[in-house]
Amino acid sequence: MTVPPFIFALFDYDFAMIEIERKFLVRHTNWGQPESSRRIEQGYLFIAEGRSMRVRRTGEAYEMTLKVQGEGLMRHEINTDIDAAQGQKILDELCVEPPIQKTRHVIAFAGKTWEVDVFDGANDGLIMAEIELSSEDEQFDLPDWIGPEVTDDDRFFNSALSSHPFQDWGVSYDDLIASKEAA
Repeated sequence: MTVPPFIFALFDYDFAMIEIERKFLVRHTNWGQPESSRRIEQGYLFIAEGRSMRVRRTGEAYEMTLKVQGEGLMRHEINTDIDAAQGQKILDELCVEPPIQKTRHVIAFAGKTWEVDVFDGANDGLIMAEIELSSEDEQFDLPDWIGPEVTDDDRFFNSALSSHPFQDWGVSYDDLIASKEAA
């Protein structure tokens, strides 16, 4: 599936890229000193089969992102910066509730960059790590704090967490890790 060209015309976009990422639950938070940490709030304008559009606030900056599922792990991602007043209005009035709230920690390990999201708000207790790859078969080392992989479980997409947050799952984080390891 490809993104129709007219979609790109809707954005004065900074770039369009292909994203290949894998997601994992996190066993513990002893990952050492992060390279950086930042607070993120994001809301979704729409969530549909294989695509979503979100607005994200990081500090005082706002960005709108369109994501469209491609083949395998590949996703098309188009980002554009938006005006802070518009971004906040969209988050406050137009997005699916509740917004995703998290702190993202950037951690280097074995020559790779990991982004670890510690969720709060409606997804409090959930901790996930993502690694972006240049190909689906790229090899990488797993830190000891990485738990079970959840790449193929749609419940762990941020768009899914917006409409069905972790707090509504009726399971503790430790039980979630145990059930994913047993699967």
